Amino acid sequence: MVAFLALTLGASATNEALATDLATVRGQARVIDGDTIAVGNKVIRLLDIDAPVLAQKCDGHRSSRACGKASADALAAKVGTAAVECVPAQRDDYDRILARCSVGDEDLSTWSVSSGWSFAFVRYSARLVAEEQAARARGLGIWAADEVQAPWDYRARRWDVAAQEAPEGYPIKGNISKSGERIYHVPWTGQFHDRTKIDTCKGERWFCSVQEAQAAGWRASYR
Repeated sequence: MVAFLALTLGASATNEALATDLATVRGQARVIDGDTIAVGNKVIRLLDIDAPVLAQKCDGHRSSRACGKASADALAAKVGTAAVECVPAQRDDYDRILARCSVGDEDLSTWSVSSGWSFAFVRYSARLVAEEQAARARGLGIWAADEVQAPWDYRARRWDVAAQEAPEGYPIKGNISKSGERIYHVPWTGQFHDRTKIDTCKGERWFCSVQEAQAAGWRASYR
């Protein structure tokens, strides 16, 4: 009976968490990067797209070659102070909510890819492939660059380089902030990862995966 009760309570808690995750989120958004926003204390990744990483640069880009920042700036300008509505689908490996978000009647993922500020995330969805092809053909947004590396390739390259330099090949840095908050930094956050120093004497540590960092109680950096 005790075991059954524990299972029942556990299932109830899981169902409650799932219901909370799937509840529509509304409010003013803060842009974190080209495919990620925060509404209140909820970090939300736009569904079906992958934008250049904030630190990423593209050869020949008209905006100082900083296409990751340009993508984030374009999304911030699009959202402005308008209310955003996000319908969650699930959570990703970084514990962010994956959601289809809109401003008014306009879907932000469709807008981003159609305007040339992100890739269709074909690993998970082919929904926006035609929009990406059209933006490429017109040289919009990031496609004005001479060469644009897919964000997933950029992240993989940064991971490999950091793994070669890190102790035991563990490239994720688990830092403890001045306020005591435990935050992990993945290699593709650029200067935020590079300038973070790990002091194991203070309880800071290296991680080999996001899952390991989260299981140990660290949260992702918002950059």
